Amino acid sequence: MAVTKATIRAVNDLTARWAEASAGGTVFSAAGVWPLLAFLADGAGGPARGELADAVGMSADESAAAARELLGAMGRMRGLDSALGLWTRRTLELRERWEAGLPVEAHGVLTGDVGVDKGALDAWAAKRTGGLIEEMPVQVTEDTEMVLASALALRTQWLSPFRDLPLWPGAGPWRDRRLAGLYRSSELLDRVGVADTPHGHVTELRVLGNNAIDVHLLLGEERMTPGQVLGAGVDILARRRAVVPGDRFPCGEVGPGLRVERVRSAAPHPPILDVSTVAFGMRAKHDLLALHRLFGLTTAATPTDRGHFPGISDSPMVIGSAEQSAMAEFTAVGFRAAAVTVMAAIGAGIPQLRWVTTRVRATFDRPFGFLAVHRHSRLVLVSGWVTDPTAYPADPDYDEDL
Repeated sequence: MAVTKATIRAVNDLTARWAEASAGGTVFSAAGVWPLLAFLADGAGGPARGELADAVGMSADESAAAARELLGAMGRMRGLDSALGLWTRRTLELRERWEAGLPVEAHGVLTGDVGVDKGALDAWAAKRTGGLIEEMPVQVTEDTEMVLASALALRTQWLSPFRDLPLWPGAGPWRDRRLAGLYRSSELLDRVGVADTPHGHVTELRVLGNNAIDVHLLLGEERMTPGQVLGAGVDILARRRAVVPGDRFPCGEVGPGLRVERVRSAAPHPPILDVSTVAFGMRAKHDLLALHRLFGLTTAATPTDRGHFPGISDSPMVIGSAEQSAMAEFTAVGFRAAAVTVMAAIGAGIPQLRWVTTRVRATFDRPFGFLAVHRHSRLVLVSGWVTDPTAYPADPDYDEDL
């Protein structure tokens, strides 16, 4: 069964709410958090059940089925590996109904030896992410009764690779830095668009992957916050905000980082979209309890003798920690190696510039947001905000003083 629009909307809305509370350069996966909250909501009681349901965006009675549906859909997406894991102490007896709702292969055992258990959890995280995340962000103690975890890893290669050349922004927070610039040109002007939002205009550039996982780059007006820009991206995905595509732009400054020009050409070239952006790589750790209201964990993390999860076990339990480690890398082609040899011949004389063509220039040379999206379902898998792009590799013969 395909994942429902209601579940996709709930996950993407959690992305937008997280973005409103985030600050600085970071990366986050609501698709990794949401299933855990949904399973906890199904097993919670009292006020904790209502708070978790609000965070999940649907009733607690529906949440576990929706989580299973989401995990199943992600398991079928090309380029995406995902998994759910549950570990419990041998003495903890789970409710049959709740345990039956989890994947059969998910359940492991905590031995009580902190070192052994931490090693096993770290090995699971590394295996399930292909080594991208080497350590599970949890501190196992002698009091740990249960660990519920998710892992996802995605990879894609661009359908049209970028050229890798230095970029020196002339203004803004990256001014005069020698950055790893990425450039490409395309005749597909509709890959870029501008949305008008209550907070300002946002430019969206869609970079398509070869396995239906795309990355949407989002540049807002300079006064806009990361939450406003990423929230606009989520609204665009949900079709709550209309986008004017690049093939309908007038001449001039048409949006953040966007300029349209009519230029003379020596041949009758079609309209061109020129893109300039930067490579980036980032890692982040998130303490979800620091945003307990956002994630519906206020009551669930409050100590009590009776516990908050009667639907999971008779043994009283509260949430002792909730964290996420995440990483993202954006490069010219992913990993690809190639060699091209060109013999160039030039003609004599001055060309006659008899034709006029349209050139759309999209430039991402200051902080911007990104959403990694499954193209067909429009599910946001990973989101983030870029503040520290990759520097261009040092050239031993390069002298900045020249």
